[in-house]
Amino acid sequence: MISKDIRRKFLNYFKTQGHTIVPSAPVLPHDDPTLLFINAGMNQFKDVFLGKSKRSYKRATSTQKCIRAGGKHNDLENVGFTSRHCTFFEMLGNFSFGDYFKKEAIAFAYDVSTNIFGLDSDKIWATVYKDDDEAFELWQKHLPISRIVRFGEEENFWAMGAVGPCGPCSELLYDRGKNYSDAKSPIYDLTGERYLEFWNLVFMQFNKDEKGVLKPLPNKSVDTGMGLERIASLTEGVDSVFETDIFKALIEEIENISKIKYDVKNSDLAPSFHVIADHIRCLAFAIADGVMPSNIERGYVLRKILRRAARYGKLLKLDKPFLAKLLPKLSSLMGEDFPEIIASERRTAEILTLEEEAFIRTLDRGGSLMHDVIQKAKKEKREILGSEAFKLKDTYGFPIEEISLIAKDEHLKIDLKTYNELEEKAKQRSRQAQEKHLQTFDKNFFEDFTKTHKESKFAGHKASETDSNILAIIDKNKFSDTTKEGEVAILILDKTPFYAEMGGQIGDRGEIIHGSNVFKVEDTQSPYPGVIIHIGKQISGNFKKQDKVKAKIDVARRKKIEANHSATHLLHWALFQVLGDHIKQAGSLVDENRFRFDFDHHKALTKKEIRQTERLLNEKIRENIKVQDYEISFEKAQTDKSIKQIFGEKYSDTVRVIDMQFAKELCGGCHTTHTGDIGYFRIFKEFSIASGVRRIEAITGAMAEDFVYDTEDVMENIAISIKTSPNKLEERINSILDDKKNLELELKQNRQKDLNKLLESISKKVKKVNSINVILEEVSIDPKDLKSFSEKILKNVKSAVIALACKVDNRCQFFIQISEDLMEKNIYANDLIKLIAPIIKGGGGGKKDFAQAGGKDSSKIDVAFQEIKNYLKKSE
Repeated sequence: MISKDIRRKFLNYFKTQGHTIVPSAPVLPHDDPTLLFINAGMNQFKDVFLGKSKRSYKRATSTQKCIRAGGKHNDLENVGFTSRHCTFFEMLGNFSFGDYFKKEAIAFAYDVSTNIFGLDSDKIWATVYKDDDEAFELWQKHLPISRIVRFGEEENFWAMGAVGPCGPCSELLYDRGKNYSDAKSPIYDLTGERYLEFWNLVFMQFNKDEKGVLKPLPNKSVDTGMGLERIASLTEGVDSVFETDIFKALIEEIENISKIKYDVKNSDLAPSFHVIADHIRCLAFAIADGVMPSNIERGYVLRKILRRAARYGKLLKLDKPFLAKLLPKLSSLMGEDFPEIIASERRTAEILTLEEEAFIRTLDRGGSLMHDVIQKAKKEKREILGSEAFKLKDTYGFPIEEISLIAKDEHLKIDLKTYNELEEKAKQRSRQAQEKHLQTFDKNFFEDFTKTHKESKFAGHKASETDSNILAIIDKNKFSDTTKEGEVAILILDKTPFYAEMGGQIGDRGEIIHGSNVFKVEDTQSPYPGVIIHIGKQISGNFKKQDKVKAKIDVARRKKIEANHSATHLLHWALFQVLGDHIKQAGSLVDENRFRFDFDHHKALTKKEIRQTERLLNEKIRENIKVQDYEISFEKAQTDKSIKQIFGEKYSDTVRVIDMQFAKELCGGCHTTHTGDIGYFRIFKEFSIASGVRRIEAITGAMAEDFVYDTEDVMENIAISIKTSPNKLEERINSILDDKKNLELELKQNRQKDLNKLLESISKKVKKVNSINVILEEVSIDPKDLKSFSEKILKNVKSAVIALACKVDNRCQFFIQISEDLMEKNIYANDLIKLIAPIIKGGGGGKKDFAQAGGKDSSKIDVAFQEIKNYLKKSE
């Protein structure tokens, strides 16, 4: 049974058992800062297990794209050298959110293993947590007690991380026979090669806090995970995941590209095929899901994976970029079930090639530096210092793996202890993705409040003011009964037209009034689900709890925000048209003056692309299309490919759609009623904010008009200053540039005439020191011309010691050149430079035939010349 059949049969089985098939989440965990990458099927359901959100279903099944190459779950160094480790893999899983528990989960697992995948039931073993008597008894309905084994916490208690959901687990193992080990039980199979684990059933019961305390989750749930690659190795009857259908096809493609035959028994080259076949899957899926190679966080891990693949490619004589050549084969193997890798194939190819080219340059540059480090270590009879290895890696990008291999070839060791310490310090500065963020049920400021009060209702999509009641007043971080005139406070209303900052849109401002009592709202936030707080100052009078008030937003400001927010949706759509369907929003900020839009793209936009984008937006603005908003289920939104979802956003069961006919997007923010309300759009800045992430800053309406007027004013002022009209500005500037070019040429010619005269004059100033021709002259020329000027003098005089000096402010520059015949008398330019450098308070160096130095004391030029004479007198 091949991988595609396994994937589909698994999902279809659980669909018949009342499970909803849920699409794989991207490998980029936008809403979970505790993870570098999605590394398990349950990650996208984490909040459901924690009781923080609900889904419209209680049973789910999925095939989740996973990457384990960083943090706790890191398989990177094993990949290529074992039969089962992968950086990228598919996790087949079924999940229960407070529905069924151990009994059903165990029964499903046994049924799928034997009846769907056709595994021999006599070879299936089960492990359970040492204290889990319930699971032990349930397995006895399917397996003899002799094939049910208890293990401790390390093997059979699962936790996603240092904090978060966890619980006892039960693993299914398959006995692959005596060829792998003589172990009669999984207890004695220390390598895990004979009794291969292929399915893990986690009985999610607890949430672990930062102190390691286990607290019951709201509902008992089930999370199971089966590696597709491992089950494929069992159903296909092969020893290694690298012999399964997908890897086999990729390895064949690597053979075609490298012209080297794959031999699983060749321990020198086989790992290279494995590494490349695995890593290309990891790279393609990660880039398709929005991860870009970079020097920080998950981007750093991805770059490390890419360079590891490239490095192993070198062992297959692949010295030029080659990874992109594997993408078409990968798309043909997996693109039907994961269309995103097909959609992003061209962009992925560009990124891989650019990264490989950069790595090749790094190796070329680092090669000479590495040579210097090696020679120094050998000369001093020591190991390579940790600081040297770290500098090669951190400053020049030379991988530690490459350094280690070269050092080994040179019979040198590396001080890895110091290196690792320096590496860890560097990672700590940028490794935000591996910080622990607690997922707990701790009491917080608003929790008790929400238990006794209804949630604040937002009415601002349809109304700019509401009649409201004050539910609560917060003064100096404490609930209070009243506000005080002139003091800052926070008000919570039962309903409000004020939009709380969310989804990139800033919070509303305005007033809350009753008679002469006025509270000026400076910001609106939602610090807790169902709570909207109005932050501001009591301008006059005071308010008490339960007062009836009128809440009024700053309408003019809101309309500007709405225009900018609707423009972000138009911009997202336009970039999709101009740059390609790989464009994904990576963040935004919308206020009343301008907006910024971050998106995944690997290179700067050209002037043509920016102009195309602006034209598309302004066309849609002029069409004055009605902007509709409506609510649908999130499940329906996920199946509608025309609706864009923003990475990093948390969506509830019911979601709001902003529909501009040609552009649909999930959004809870405030928008114009027609695209024409935006008025006008201009991009005023486009730049990179991180590797693979671009930012556009743009303006709309009157601000965009002012931008055009300001530009016109600048052009008009320039035109006036150079005595022309704006419409002839380009012609006039070109004329000025031509005049400048001609003047520069004339200046250069005159300068050359002066240099020729100076050359003729100095060539006649040869003096004798003993029998040696000597020219010692201070000249008024550009320091960068000293070398060429000296060479021309030597051409005229044939044999001489030439020392030229020139002043630059209070500093001076020396250039010394020695003819070939005098070098035979052991007179060297670098010796003379070392002699005079201290005199002029400077330093320099060079070769035997020429050398140069710079100094701070130009008053000592004649003293330096005299020292040269004295040296030459003694040389004969």
